[in-house]
Amino acid sequence: MGNGQIPVANPPALPSHLPDSILELGARVDRRPLPDHVRESLRGFQRAACYIASAMIFLRDNVLLESELQLDHVKPRLLGHWGTCPGLILVWSHLSLLIRSHDLDMIFVIGPGHGAPAALAALWLEGSLERFYPGEYDCDTAGLRNLITRFSVPGGFPSHINAETPGSIHEGGELGYALAVSFGAVMDNPDLVVTCVVGDGEAESGPTATAWHSIKFLDSRESGAVIPILYVNGFKISERTIFGCMDDKELICLFAGYGYQVKMVEDLANIDDELSSALEWALVEIKKIQHAARSGNPIVKPRWPMLVLRTPKGWGGPKEIDGKIIEGSFRSHQVPLPKASSDNSQLGALKNWLSSYRIDELIKEGRPTDSIVSILPQNRDKRLGQLEATHNPYVGLKAVDWKGFAVEKGTDQSCMQVTGTYLDRVFQENPTSIRLFSPDELESNKLGAILDHTQRNFQWDEYSRANGGRVIEVLSEHDCQGFMQGYTLTGRTALFPSYESFLGIVHTMMVQYSKFVKIARQVSWRGDLASINYIETSTWARQEHNGFSHQNPSFIGAVLNIKAEAARVYLPPDANCFLSTVQHCLQSRNYTNLIIGSKQPTAVYLSAEEAEEHCRLGASIWHFASSPDTDAPSAADPDVVLVGIGVEVTFEVVKAAELLRTLVPALRVRVVNVTDLMILPAESRHPHALSAARFADIFTTDSPILFNYHGYQTELQGLLFGRAGLHRMAVDGYREEGSTTTPFDMMLVNRVSRFDVAARALRAGVERNLDVKQRLGACLEDIRRRVEDVRAFIAEHGEDPDDMYALPVFDKH
Repeated sequence: MGNGQIPVANPPALPSHLPDSILELGARVDRRPLPDHVRESLRGFQRAACYIASAMIFLRDNVLLESELQLDHVKPRLLGHWGTCPGLILVWSHLSLLIRSHDLDMIFVIGPGHGAPAALAALWLEGSLERFYPGEYDCDTAGLRNLITRFSVPGGFPSHINAETPGSIHEGGELGYALAVSFGAVMDNPDLVVTCVVGDGEAESGPTATAWHSIKFLDSRESGAVIPILYVNGFKISERTIFGCMDDKELICLFAGYGYQVKMVEDLANIDDELSSALEWALVEIKKIQHAARSGNPIVKPRWPMLVLRTPKGWGGPKEIDGKIIEGSFRSHQVPLPKASSDNSQLGALKNWLSSYRIDELIKEGRPTDSIVSILPQNRDKRLGQLEATHNPYVGLKAVDWKGFAVEKGTDQSCMQVTGTYLDRVFQENPTSIRLFSPDELESNKLGAILDHTQRNFQWDEYSRANGGRVIEVLSEHDCQGFMQGYTLTGRTALFPSYESFLGIVHTMMVQYSKFVKIARQVSWRGDLASINYIETSTWARQEHNGFSHQNPSFIGAVLNIKAEAARVYLPPDANCFLSTVQHCLQSRNYTNLIIGSKQPTAVYLSAEEAEEHCRLGASIWHFASSPDTDAPSAADPDVVLVGIGVEVTFEVVKAAELLRTLVPALRVRVVNVTDLMILPAESRHPHALSAARFADIFTTDSPILFNYHGYQTELQGLLFGRAGLHRMAVDGYREEGSTTTPFDMMLVNRVSRFDVAARALRAGVERNLDVKQRLGACLEDIRRRVEDVRAFIAEHGEDPDDMYALPVFDKH
């Protein structure tokens, strides 16, 4: 068949070879006919919303067809997605009735984010747009005109659901994580039900594939429930979907194995009766599971309800145009009549389509009829666009003073181990408002102390089920990210620790979330949110077990690329600074926080009080490691400034200063540590940026500055661009060199070792210090021999020399 054209609308799936007995695994639900007046109200809502949604895509005038439709009534640029709207509107109408009937707290998470016309139309009908945009989108003729004519034009709502959309907690711009977000939202929200529509195209994505397992991490005693609806309309933008080509037996078999009871909803002639009965059944099943758990007898591996909804793509739209199938094909995915503003034939088809909804029967004097309103929740605060949990949810944490967990200065301590002890107390003090989501790395990352007073929460494991655990470990970074987003967007606080090299898996998810929060900060009716918090450890510098594949600090760059108002990147140099930073991040709001530290024992340079001040400033001169004659107020600028940013590379800077003190005491060295990466850009580029005067106080105005940086060199060079005197700044960092080798060899191959730093310092100090100039050759040769000796030792023994990590020693000033 030429061009792969499909000759029929809404083609059925090829039959599978599974036995018919598989169908017995599906849920059998008695269909209860709705009262005629309720069915009429539902259909009225659906017709009105479908009219408004389609008009939003096409009309810039004559929005209620009060006169003959003309070409100049159609928008010149037709933007939007129609194909998914009828199904979303169908579900919205029934959820509204379900909430009204049972007084539910419910959130509707819409995976097909380009279904914004459906959501906005329903929000106007239920009065939510009027509540949040008074005077702009009121329930009157002017408000409806504004909604329709401004859609997808500058100043109006965009073509996909975003933070400007009341009731939304999910952007939907990148497909795949609506389901994980939904499960995160119900955790520790025992009275909340989230209905999540997952498009059959979206269901092909990796994040969705893992998210179906989320029921296995849901403890019904403490958490709410999710009703997943797999919306099968058969087509993506120009191709059939995998799930659309699966028959009922295949779908039931798949999801029954995941742990669901599957109810197929596909009788188009009786769709309202069938969908209403299915949702009532799902709610009964949820209540059974929750009642058992909350009565002390939780069901082992409960089968949670889910629906598979089959309706045609673009249902109710044009059937055919120019001899090509529209409804029930990929051509209805976006704009089914793309030439409606210039082609009289398509204009006529648009007129017939819009007229079929008989909008004059449904909107009277600019307001929806009483029949339509009768299915909406009587309590306006429970309407899908107005539930407080979606727009003003912030709970916050009871603070725990980190100083009680501080460790002794001058010892070796693991940042992660110390932080785990602190977080253990935070979890105890906040038993229902903080969770940790981790991809099976808690013990490896030395955060196991968190489990001293809580447990993992995995309901399919007999040893961790039904115990209220605060920790969810699942080997899907996508799930961890989605859970964190849903949990945070409904008011609570979350942590996501991970191996450094694999946080990049959720790079785009983090960016999408940050975009959502950026827009949310510009919306007057949305309240604050806890920041999302990443802890990055098992860094490239200490991957002696795993090698090159586990060496990748690129997530730093991902965070740096988001808006400065949100981006926060911290590289605390020791355990006390790490504690201070973690407490700060847990109390912060509206940011994306990335905290990077080592799980291995490393030097503690600062006392609790010193660490607190250092973290407050973001960077400071470390006088204990700097040359004594650089401290006096009248002293000349040092010959060279050595800057460490990151745990391991800072240790190498301090050891380089120790080595230089021995090799050439005349070289005047200043040692600086940066813990807040965002102090470095020019002050106009980030809220944390140092003023020019403060930057000069720390880094001098004319001394060479050598940065030893944990991440990629270009990241730091980009941050520094715009600072005066770039010619005197040199950056070294991770160079994509590594293997399964020793920690110090990793420093050597990436040229950030103490020997590399010392050699660069000597070369940089030549022009400012005659003694260095005279001794340069001999000192560099000394350093070369030391490197050779260390490499030889590593080659022979397979480990670093014993004294390689001895704490640096400096004479008292």
